[in-house]
Amino acid sequence: MLKRYKLLLLLLCLPVLFSSCFEIIEEISMNADGSGAMTITLNLSQSRNKVSSVLMMDSINGYKVPSRAKIKQEMDEAVARLKKMPGISNVSSKTDFNNYIASISFSFREAGNINNISREILEAQKIKTSTISTYSYNKATATFSRDYKYYTAAKTEFNKLKKEDKDVFKTATYTGIYRFSNTVMRQTNPKARISKNGKAVMQQCSVMDLINGNASVATQIQLAK
Repeated sequence: MLKRYKLLLLLLCLPVLFSSCFEIIEEISMNADGSGAMTITLNLSQSRNKVSSVLMMDSINGYKVPSRAKIKQEMDEAVARLKKMPGISNVSSKTDFNNYIASISFSFREAGNINNISREILEAQKIKTSTISTYSYNKATATFSRDYKYYTAAKTEFNKLKKEDKDVFKTATYTGIYRFSNTVMRQTNPKARISKNGKAVMQQCSVMDLINGNASVATQIQLAK
């Protein structure tokens, strides 16, 4: 998961400029034919006063503070790159500079189209990474799967950060939401729960638990046929 946090933080050009809380939200809406849509959001609204102050500075903690125009440019470049990827369409982004919420949304032809997105964008930023989270959907069995492998390299890289940079992640949270047109019969992640209407699964955990290997986003979701 660390690669996805880096993805959004890089897109905003604000990787370690503040020490208050933020939230990563991944939302996937699946259709019965295996196509769907995904939205990835970075929510800094709880830290908006601090972020607003930071954006008025030239640098902080040794990092150059980007302008709003630069942040918008980075988002636009990410959108342009996603539009060129196979199976991906309807790409758009939103940046709310009042509440400091940024998101990227896109449609996919099949769940597997999602798998290379983070790697492609990170490679454009000259950051090497391995795929540790993959998606798939079996139409024959109506099963949505997210495979996740924890690599100690994530924690190793985290431990190399300066203390003030590590503090960024201490109160950060991750939320994953999967929505379906059919009823969810069961799901395998013990930390996730099925919604009251039976057509969505949600998991929430701290970013630090993911970095330290104390939480997993792996799941298999069996849908009614």
